[in-house]
Amino acid sequence: MALHRVDRDRQQAPDDLYALPWAGEALPRYRIPDESMAARTAFGLVHDELALDGNSRQNLATFCTTWVEPEVKAIMAETLDKNLVDKDEYPQTAELESRCVHILADLWNSPQGATTMGCSTTGSSEAAMLAGLALQRRWRARRRAAGQPADRPNLVCGPVQVCWEKFGRYFDVELRQIPLLKDSLTMRPEQLADYCDENTIGVVTTLGVTFTGGYEPVAAVAQALDALQRTKGLDIPMHVDAASGGFVAPFLQPDLVWDFRLERVKSINSSGHKFGLAPLGVGWVVWRDAAELPDELVFHVDYLGGDMPTFALNFSRPGGEVVAQYYNLLRLGRQGYHDVQRACADTAVELADAVGALGPFTVLHDGRTGLPVVCWTMKPEDQPDSWTLYDLSERLRMRGWQVPTYPLPADRDDIVVQRVVVRHGVSRDLATLLLADIEKAVAELNRRGVGGAKEQPGFHH
Repeated sequence: MALHRVDRDRQQAPDDLYALPWAGEALPRYRIPDESMAARTAFGLVHDELALDGNSRQNLATFCTTWVEPEVKAIMAETLDKNLVDKDEYPQTAELESRCVHILADLWNSPQGATTMGCSTTGSSEAAMLAGLALQRRWRARRRAAGQPADRPNLVCGPVQVCWEKFGRYFDVELRQIPLLKDSLTMRPEQLADYCDENTIGVVTTLGVTFTGGYEPVAAVAQALDALQRTKGLDIPMHVDAASGGFVAPFLQPDLVWDFRLERVKSINSSGHKFGLAPLGVGWVVWRDAAELPDELVFHVDYLGGDMPTFALNFSRPGGEVVAQYYNLLRLGRQGYHDVQRACADTAVELADAVGALGPFTVLHDGRTGLPVVCWTMKPEDQPDSWTLYDLSERLRMRGWQVPTYPLPADRDDIVVQRVVVRHGVSRDLATLLLADIEKAVAELNRRGVGGAKEQPGFHH
């Protein structure tokens, strides 16, 4: 038998992550540490903290992409170092961005012969603000050309995402949000005349209201504005916030007229990182014609030796999301996008029917029209005294599901709803598991009751 000598002088400190010095204390929070640590150690400790986040696949509040193909992750890794703004250094990335703009302009029925323009953004919020700025500057130019004051602009819309409230506040534009009628979940065309005037820079319609998932009647709003022009001489342009619907309607509702087929629609924005299936964060804004984008807003920047026309609220940003967007358009094509969105819509319909069959809920949106979203409220006659939808949200959160509960916009804010976004990756099996947990939670709440839970802080549309 061989003999082995133990050399105690050569024993090394253990390399187990949780036996290392850094693992014996809380990580720095407000001051950079004095000493460095091994990459493996830093990765492991940060990875552990991230485990405290919720599971994004179970976050049924978000419209954003939470599942991508392995090839998308590989493309994102390859383009980690590409600065989208440096078009001279990365001309092919710039070319792919241009291709995406052309593809979306065609998808949204840009008129033949028009010099359609567009760009990528960090998301629909930036895209919406760029479109709003173009409306504001066009309105101001018209007013000044007519010798009229241009100091009190307003923007008319229905229930909108918070980015439009930011636009109004940041750029000093009055946001006139039309309250809901008692029998409607979206802005109605007949309401417009009471809110539009000579200071209205534009009307925003939403193709996929975040509160419920329904489409606003874009074509009917355009007709109402046509009538307003005939009667009052107000020529008011439209912008369509198609943050989600821009990548759904062309595939599931191709005959729905909401886009550049309507002459009054001057610009459209959409989120590539929502139903566009790209990873966070990329958005798009397209103008029907170059004349709709004032040249004063376009910067010609001499950056690293090249002349770059840009229109953005930021400057440097990664190009990977744009490349991934082009990958998806190339990979899926019309048929692939149709199949993905059809699967989401079918799952939403099945979930909506099952939730409605539980008894205490009224389904307000079932995914048969509009977005693949399910939205429901409690039946007034079945509203229990012991628990609310907020309590149901808390019970579902115990199983990892994030199902938001919130009131509808004014004047229907007396109605509290829940909403589930069925996006790519929310499979029929996941929906079945969610439904089973809803049933169990309702049964438990009926037995024990809870009461007192409030809207989750920090939830925004």
